[in-house]
Amino acid sequence: MTDSAAHEHAQDKKPLTSQTLLRGLDVIEAVANEPLSISAIAKHTGITYGTAHRIVSVLVQRHYLKPDSGKGYSLGRKVLELGFMAFHQTALTRIAHPFLERLALDTLDTVHLARVEADSVIYLDKISSQRSVEISSRIGGRKPLISTGVGKALILDWPEEEWGALHHRTGSVLREKITKAQWLALMRGYAQGGYAFDLGEDVHAIRCVAAPVRDGSRKIVAAISVSSTLEHMDPERMQQLIPIVKGVAAQISAELGMCA
Repeated sequence: MTDSAAHEHAQDKKPLTSQTLLRGLDVIEAVANEPLSISAIAKHTGITYGTAHRIVSVLVQRHYLKPDSGKGYSLGRKVLELGFMAFHQTALTRIAHPFLERLALDTLDTVHLARVEADSVIYLDKISSQRSVEISSRIGGRKPLISTGVGKALILDWPEEEWGALHHRTGSVLREKITKAQWLALMRGYAQGGYAFDLGEDVHAIRCVAAPVRDGSRKIVAAISVSSTLEHMDPERMQQLIPIVKGVAAQISAELGMCA
């Protein structure tokens, strides 16, 4: 048995899913420094030519690799896109954090930074309240778009048909059920005002005021929020917080290149 065949036989003992994933990652890493032919990829990774060819074909189809004229295969646009996304998320959190710290200090409440992923929000940053209040969110955690203040703020620019589709997919998670017409009317009001509330749709006792963060193209890339319990967040205070939260979101947006 050749070294390559022995290596592949050893890999075959691994679960199929992890084996395929690891081989795909090996192939991507193999061409990271320079374009390689399929033969060179097979030699570099220790897999057979046939397996290398199948994996390269899939990676090209998904744009993780691309043919490099006469040189083999190199990294494709998908890798570049993901790299920019990772950098942007890191830069966004770094830029936003001091603004969030000031907002938390001024309000004494829990402050969040979040982004959208599918039908969920992912929390990128959190500064806990200085009051004796516990909010169940965590950095890296997820919650539904439809039931959170940051979630609604993240989708203010969506067309109404997408709001309606979200309600159809995830409306069942709301603590108090609302019709599609009620949901659309709610979102129209938020979009017009440039902010969003959580009125206990996620956790009954929690209230939240949120606003979107935009980049240089005016695209919503994140949202920030101030959250607390009903004891500290009555309707009057929520109204008072709207311009404050929107102002901080605008400051972060300016740092990301958005002009007034």
